[in-house]
Amino acid sequence: MTQSNNRKLTIARAMAESVAQEMRTDDRVFVMGEDIGELGGVYGNTRGLLEEFGKDRIRDTPISETAFIGAAVGAAQDGMRPVVELMFVDFFGVCFDAIYNLMAKNIYFSGGSLKVPMVLMTSTGGGYSDGGQHSQCLYGTFAHLPGMKVVAPSNAHDAKGLMTAAIRDDSPVVFMYHKRLQGMGWLGTEPGATVKTPEESYTVEIGKAAIAREGRDVTIVSLGLGVHHALKAAETLSEEGVEAEVVDLRSLVPLDRDTIRESVARTGRLIVVDEDYHSFGVSGEIIASVTEHDISVLKAAPRRVAFPDVPIPFERGMEQFCLPNVDKIIAAYREIATA
Repeated sequence: MTQSNNRKLTIARAMAESVAQEMRTDDRVFVMGEDIGELGGVYGNTRGLLEEFGKDRIRDTPISETAFIGAAVGAAQDGMRPVVELMFVDFFGVCFDAIYNLMAKNIYFSGGSLKVPMVLMTSTGGGYSDGGQHSQCLYGTFAHLPGMKVVAPSNAHDAKGLMTAAIRDDSPVVFMYHKRLQGMGWLGTEPGATVKTPEESYTVEIGKAAIAREGRDVTIVSLGLGVHHALKAAETLSEEGVEAEVVDLRSLVPLDRDTIRESVARTGRLIVVDEDYHSFGVSGEIIASVTEHDISVLKAAPRRVAFPDVPIPFERGMEQFCLPNVDKIIAAYREIATA
């Protein structure tokens, strides 16, 4: 293995490196969004790009999400490959028409004669007392709506490969990154997200989950930050002789149902960890994917560890009480362990 393949990057640096590499090889790729130029993005995703590519290809925009996302859709349909940042996923409400009635549907509406090769990258996650309008995940909202691919990496290696795959894709891709995984110290960085990341360009297949840890006693399925909660819970359980298998979804659309089902068939138990809201979301879809396929593989009823169906509290203690964590995952296992 070369030295470049042994280096470790944060997710933010991995994302920026992927975008830069694609911009060097494809003049159609450009970036738009709020504070993505001189600031380098609030979460560091575009640092260094302005200096290399200039203001024509790294475009700071006014605070008008509807305008610049709508412009990106038009540019994509006209042959460009824009990468657009929606600073907080919570802001989708002010530009939903541009996202779902334009970006997601125009390939279908045109009978396939148009392509919409654009990436909408956006931050997710709470834990910072940012209030209910800056702290949501909303994975289920975007995954529910046809026409868009949706990815959510848990580590830098996957983030770089998924970003490269997303930029090259002829369909719109929503790239959802969790704030705590970006490697920005002020956000309380998760160390496990900073991993070996090759310098050369590569892709990670959109729609293929990964087995982050092998096990035999219970399957824990998650994405983003939840994968790290699951891995820590698995480590604690292993001290008791319980071996948990952790499935990192990496992509929500397409959803790798086969990997999930195969894992549960081996373990017989299922826990889903999701920082999005409990009801009508990804956690329920994953459970349905198993039970509708073959309920006989389950030794116990599945459990989900998710955010309760309440607006995210501003007060830190209340917010932390609501968020998924290691203790909640272990408690969920205790409920199904004897079945």
